[in-house]
Amino acid sequence: MKKIIIAAAILVSGFAFNNSAEAQISLNVNIGSQPDWGPVGYDHADYYYMPDIDTYYSVPTHEYVYLNDNRWIRSRTLPSRYSKYDVYNNYKVVINEPNPWERNTVYRSRYASYKGRHDQVIIRNSKDSKYKNHYTTVNKKTVVYKKNNGNANGHYKKNNGHGPGHGHK
Repeated sequence: MKKIIIAAAILVSGFAFNNSAEAQISLNVNIGSQPDWGPVGYDHADYYYMPDIDTYYSVPTHEYVYLNDNRWIRSRTLPSRYSKYDVYNNYKVVINEPNPWERNTVYRSRYASYKGRHDQVIIRNSKDSKYKNHYTTVNKKTVVYKKNNGNANGHYKKNNGHGPGHGHK
């Protein structure tokens, strides 16, 4: 009986070790979901914080989260008051935590010095092959663009349809 208990304990510990080893090497990558105006260098991004307009962008849902009448609003587009804001040329900070707007005063003060900066490299302008498929917005519709590998000047061409796992809205 003692041998059976020891054998069972070894078997169970082997499964526990196996599961923890798998969890340690698991990576969460969402490069394909990041918009073409997102900053380079991040394999995963939950939100972008835009200090110039004190607004967040949810990478998984492709929605902006902004303050309106003391309420945080989610929308596929920015409100008209930000019509002159250029997501391609203004600085974005990657934030990987749920609901970052709940700690907005922290982010507003921490990243205040990034307001007005225009020196960030974005996915659209990256030559890194890991960004060959990414999201972009054309006429307020989200589409997937593929980098034209045969074109030396780095122009992009439209890919037919949406990539796997990306539905229409």
